[in-house]
Amino acid sequence: MSEVFAEPFDAVLELGGEPLRAAMASVETRLRQIAAVETNALATIEAGGKRLRPLLVFVAGLGSEAHVALCRAAAAVELIHSATLVHDDVLDDAPLRRGRVTIFAQAGRRAATSTGDLLFSSAFAELALNEDLAQLTALSAASSALARGELMQRADAWRADVTLERYLERCEMKTARLFAAACELGALAGGGPSLGPFGHAVGLAFQILDDVLDITGPAERTGKRRGADLLDGTVTLPLILARERSPELAALDLRTISGPDEADRICELIEATGAAEQAREHALELVAATKRALPVSSGTDQRRALELLADGLVQRFA
Repeated sequence: MSEVFAEPFDAVLELGGEPLRAAMASVETRLRQIAAVETNALATIEAGGKRLRPLLVFVAGLGSEAHVALCRAAAAVELIHSATLVHDDVLDDAPLRRGRVTIFAQAGRRAATSTGDLLFSSAFAELALNEDLAQLTALSAASSALARGELMQRADAWRADVTLERYLERCEMKTARLFAAACELGALAGGGPSLGPFGHAVGLAFQILDDVLDITGPAERTGKRRGADLLDGTVTLPLILARERSPELAALDLRTISGPDEADRICELIEATGAAEQAREHALELVAATKRALPVSSGTDQRRALELLADGLVQRFA
């Protein structure tokens, strides 16, 4: 079994059977074909990942015979996601991504920026082949929201007054909207019921759990040192909650964190307040609530696949 079919989403693939496995294999092939025009773009795609967003597209279109249209939509969503990772590495001066040397560290800022731009533009070129304005509109809106979310994160860097509401709005734009778009594209291409709200809730939970993992680690799970968000000034939910409980953390200026060892110490302080666990519980409740709210119009297999996908998301961060 290849890396992209690995745990924790095996159960979804088992339920979908050979058609879903074939769909995931087809999108993997298509991604490589698209990225093969440029070495760094291909390296980005070959770095792998769980391909959660393409899986959302296919599950949202489960049972449809529109295989080519769904494959294009799945590839487009993953290309957008891959582009954002390359651009994030440039913004963060990141040496590693998933335990591998980043394009930024290996080829430089200009090459990495151009690689992200290529992947981003390729997404819309691919989706345009479906000749459906509604699909292009959905992906365009999500991409615009993603960019706004990134700008919000940069504006909020180092600040001590970031509120819970501001944080959730940023996560909604930076992450949840693309998850929702994956579900919308699957429904549009496959002719099924709209599952955007499911994707939105799962995406929001995903970002919260990812932020918790930055605090709790360990590095072998994240591919980077614990506290990377603290070092680049990103204010996340665990820190927001911990500041309400700890005078020392409330008075902390993130700019004074001197390096990875100091960041690790701050992570320990945050965990000691119980804030990381509280943030995790909030994300788990989001997942539980969205499972309960799945539309009755979803078929039995699709509903079960969505439930398993939500459970796999939680397992990924367990």
